[in-house]
Amino acid sequence: MSGGGTGRLARRSCDIFCRVVDNFGDIGFCWRLAGGLAHEHALAVRLWIDDLTTFARIEPSVSTELDQQGVAGIDVRRWREPLAALQFDAVAEIVVQGFGSPLPQAYLEAMQRATPAPVWIDLEYLSAEKWIDEFHGRPSPLGGRHLVKHFFFPGFTPASGGLLRERGLLERRRAFCADTELQRRWWSDVGLPAPSVGERRLSLFCYPNPAALPLLSSLAEDAGARWTVLVPEGTLGGDLDQFAPGLVGRAGKVGKVGDVGKVRASRTIGSLTLYVMPFLPQDEYDRLLWACDVNFVRGEDSFVRAQWAGRPFIWQIYPQEGGVHLEKLDAFLARYTDGWPVAASTRLHALWRAWNTPEGDIGAVWRAFWAAAPLWQDPVARWPEALSRQSDLASRLAHLASDLLN
Repeated sequence: MSGGGTGRLARRSCDIFCRVVDNFGDIGFCWRLAGGLAHEHALAVRLWIDDLTTFARIEPSVSTELDQQGVAGIDVRRWREPLAALQFDAVAEIVVQGFGSPLPQAYLEAMQRATPAPVWIDLEYLSAEKWIDEFHGRPSPLGGRHLVKHFFFPGFTPASGGLLRERGLLERRRAFCADTELQRRWWSDVGLPAPSVGERRLSLFCYPNPAALPLLSSLAEDAGARWTVLVPEGTLGGDLDQFAPGLVGRAGKVGKVGDVGKVRASRTIGSLTLYVMPFLPQDEYDRLLWACDVNFVRGEDSFVRAQWAGRPFIWQIYPQEGGVHLEKLDAFLARYTDGWPVAASTRLHALWRAWNTPEGDIGAVWRAFWAAAPLWQDPVARWPEALSRQSDLASRLAHLASDLLN
């Protein structure tokens, strides 16, 4: 699907509603989407967000004190309930309901009264499952002056809603990875020297996970390499303190949001050196993913960014009742490792399962996976190149909205 026709959206109004459920993933995704629609498709975007504190952790320009503010050319509004009609002058021409968050009642009633009715897009969570292609873009009539909701499913095929990817992303990554001096300066800004010979760097962003301590222990006992592990502050919490007593306390509170600064504390245990660092603005987090040898990510936003990084990554999916999330995990793995050598695919499947369930010896499967590096390095590097040949999510959403408005 191309982005054709999106020029007709210039200065059309768009409201995006985002409730923070999965901490950084929800707002991380919605903020990138807002930027793509505003800066690449010329929409007048208003972002409604119910948790400015979490937002400010990844966007230094956000004030937690203001109910309305302009940030990077986007109108950011605090979403309070009940949302009164006087808090918005009119409903937008395009309304994006982020991840199934119920729209405010006053706003929904205003949508039902609007003439013409706005384009209403229900943005769903990303999935690699095959059924989403059939349901992507389908309408759901709701009555009330022809109000219709259209389902939008992000995905990995041309028939889905695609993945968020701003213009020039892969070109910027290639330039960064090819410039050793630029990487050295970036590491210095973070507060670390450039990696030394024989050192591997790993970013670890995850939910509380019983497999974390065994993984760290395995890295500490690795006689074949030195591991530097970068952990965003607040990640792992008690588990991290159990592994390295006092480290979290010494890290203290993060100072200024977005201070690419400077790691907060470190501890060396065997072959492993742990660093606690502040959360980074989104662009800087991308560079962290590019600069590390392997990345552990969670939720949705960092999951997608790890794919664009072209590095090996391990995803911790957001857990759901009944183990439904494991079906989604397997669906992605099947798509991601299609065409891989069998040994590499089998070992990655085992590692992701061990990281997402209490089953398996994470240390053993980690060592087996890393030993197979010659088999998976090329497929991992080719994955983002293949995905980039498809149009991006913001363009597909803009294209759908343009078709529905005209």
